[in-house]
Amino acid sequence: MEKKPTFGGPRRPGGARPKPGQRPRPGDRRNDPYAINERIRAQEVRLVGDNVKPGIYPIDKARRLAASMQLDLIEISPTAEPPVCRILDYQKFLYQQKKRAKEQKQKAAKVVVKEIRFGPQTDDHDYNFKLKHAIGFLQDGCKVKAHVFFRGRSILFKDQGEVLLLRFANDLEEYGKLETMPVLEGKRMIIMLAPLKPKKEKETKPASESKGDHSEKKGDAPKSEEPVSRPASDDEVANAE
Repeated sequence: MEKKPTFGGPRRPGGARPKPGQRPRPGDRRNDPYAINERIRAQEVRLVGDNVKPGIYPIDKARRLAASMQLDLIEISPTAEPPVCRILDYQKFLYQQKKRAKEQKQKAAKVVVKEIRFGPQTDDHDYNFKLKHAIGFLQDGCKVKAHVFFRGRSILFKDQGEVLLLRFANDLEEYGKLETMPVLEGKRMIIMLAPLKPKKEKETKPASESKGDHSEKKGDAPKSEEPVSRPASDDEVANAE
């Protein structure tokens, strides 16, 4: 009698099927970032949050309190003594954590560092060319890392390299702030410049509000000048007669 070929169904794209003991159980939370409920091993925990009275509770009492609210006991700081827990809906808590991490990632500004290299005896033409590039980098919000490279016996001119870098920083004082003084690292002397924040324009006061302006208020009539009396001269007395 011929044996019928056994057909186990199509193979999975990931390879062989996992063994029954290797299959993830439903509700398995071993890979969760936080321990919750029965997975919390501490004998007592510190509860924090708005929906409970803050304090230290035995673990059984904290679990019963969370169950009475139909929420989860979440261990948010396992390294504290005792561990710090909150009573919240676990899925909602994970969603809030992911949302917060995403917002912080978006707010984190990426710092771009541009390098400018000099020789210990750079001429003025090359210096001005690189100075112009550095101004553009700082105006774009990038940091500038300028260094003088000493090759061979040119390390004897390290004083010239320091003077060059300080001159470079001084010429850029309107665009960048010197973060580090010239430092010799191996064969390079380095400085770091950070871009200056744009200054807020001060509100200009109108001329009528400037100091020393004593303009008359509206509705006030101008004061009339009183005639000044003086004694009549001899010619005026003769004419009157």
